[in-house]
Amino acid sequence: MQISLFGRHFFCSWSPPIDTGNQPLQVFQAGLDKLHDLVVITEVVTADTPKHRIVYVNEAFEKHTGYSRRDVIGRSPGLLQGQGSQRTELSRISTALRESKPVHAELINYKKDGTLFWIELDITPIKDAQDVATHWVSVARDITLRKSTEDKIVHLAFHDPLTQLPNRQTLMDRLERALTQSKARTGREPASIYGALMFIDLDNFKALNDTLGHATGDLLLRKVALRLGTCVRSSDTVARLGGDEFVVMLESLPNDVLEASDYSRDVAQRILLALSVPYDLAGVEHESTSSIGVTMFSKRKQNLGDLLKQADLAMYQAKASGRNAVCVFHPSMQAVAMANAALNLELRQSLRQGDFVLYYQPQVGREGRMLGAEALIRWEHPTRGLVYPDEFIAQAEESGLILQLGQWVLETACAQLALWALRAETRHLRVAVNVSVRQFKHPEFVELVLLTIKNAGVDANLLGLELTESLLAKGMEVTIAKMGMLHDAGVTLSIDDFGIGYSALSNLKYLPLNQLKIDRAFVKDILSDPNDAAIARTIIGLAQSLGLGVVAEGVETVAQRDMLSRFGCHSYQGHLFCRALPIDELEVFMKQLAPAALAA
Repeated sequence: MQISLFGRHFFCSWSPPIDTGNQPLQVFQAGLDKLHDLVVITEVVTADTPKHRIVYVNEAFEKHTGYSRRDVIGRSPGLLQGQGSQRTELSRISTALRESKPVHAELINYKKDGTLFWIELDITPIKDAQDVATHWVSVARDITLRKSTEDKIVHLAFHDPLTQLPNRQTLMDRLERALTQSKARTGREPASIYGALMFIDLDNFKALNDTLGHATGDLLLRKVALRLGTCVRSSDTVARLGGDEFVVMLESLPNDVLEASDYSRDVAQRILLALSVPYDLAGVEHESTSSIGVTMFSKRKQNLGDLLKQADLAMYQAKASGRNAVCVFHPSMQAVAMANAALNLELRQSLRQGDFVLYYQPQVGREGRMLGAEALIRWEHPTRGLVYPDEFIAQAEESGLILQLGQWVLETACAQLALWALRAETRHLRVAVNVSVRQFKHPEFVELVLLTIKNAGVDANLLGLELTESLLAKGMEVTIAKMGMLHDAGVTLSIDDFGIGYSALSNLKYLPLNQLKIDRAFVKDILSDPNDAAIARTIIGLAQSLGLGVVAEGVETVAQRDMLSRFGCHSYQGHLFCRALPIDELEVFMKQLAPAALAA
């Protein structure tokens, strides 16, 4: 008979069991023993319902499986399959055997010691002169390594490599399935809440990476992942989207909306508490908090992206409320987000179109002598008219557009200084520019300021930067270093709205400051409120003791100015002298001043 293996044909006389006196068969057997692949030959025991027993295995089979020929001859090849082998593949093999057709399959087998291994298997029938399959030759090769590699690839495709949690793709698949199942319960849109989605963001995670390094940050993320798993049921999903962002999906919640919402809040609070317990990060104790946004699956049609956005919006609301908090999504948040997005788009368009303008409010000294002006940005909106900064600066700060706006203000102010430098009566005037926290913290802020001064060709001493007190809340070393470089270059530095923010008096002695500005809130009622008067007097005395100048904002009456003067403040800004004006109107105002009031 002819046997085909590996694309080659072998001829032998077959009279099972193997007859050692048969020379051609001995040659054939010797050849099979030299193969690296596992070879098993079985004979058909019954014809109607084919059953097989092993009549031959080669040496590779013995070495690989741990079974000797004595262990397996006469037994069913199923002894290698153990429990849990793939029913689909076995069913396909059985069908091929009944139909006497060759078959290719991949199976899990077990060695004699119970070790699992994968094989790629080709089974070929051997037929007699009547074309009836009397024997089968099975040739197998171990593909365990390949299967392991494939499993790893699949795992990486659906899991986060750092925490081993499901990734975004897996989360989206499970969320879609959950929404589909909720509808499939009744065959219509569900009438009750089915689940909840939680967006979890670690507070101030970047600071940990910046101070202790990314390896420590990664260790924290792995520990967070473990803690999250202890806060939910096995049927729920904990996923990592990337960075310090995690998502928890709760399924099979109570049918009652209030009960489902209460349960979700309880889980969120449990997570909040678990993540706030101090961590041991390779011997370093670290405290961390989180902000959590929650949205519920509702009966309304929702796409997956919308649910994530809702949870994300709620999370940002939790951060805005002070961090380490839980916030549940409300439709009003979506309306605010859409309004902010529209505002952001308008701001970007207006910046490109040149719709912003600087107004200048004079700062005056004794007898109303003009010392300079504070540059204040205004938005000349195409349809709304003049828009004041309190309506758009917060969004510019949030979106990062403040960096471009701030640079435009700086360049425009320096250009005006350059024009004033051309005239004897104005060359002494200073311009003060407000600087946002985000702008100041930009890594290249100092370089940009100095480059702008250089390009404009102006005296650095005539440019003032007004910084907010919130800069003093943290990161003092970097703040002091940046201020020092600007101060050394000659730039005047002021703390704006002093007394209403985060200033620690002990820090002031380390800051390279030139000036403090008294906030208008203390000036407004300085005549009627003893507390405001005492605060204003204290700020003026503090500035004098530190050798700093002091300017009072919001001065509207002569009486206010006189009281401030008695306290020792002799520089003012407010409507008593002049409101903020566009540059052409300011020029008219300056021409109306007496020469002595404008002179240096």
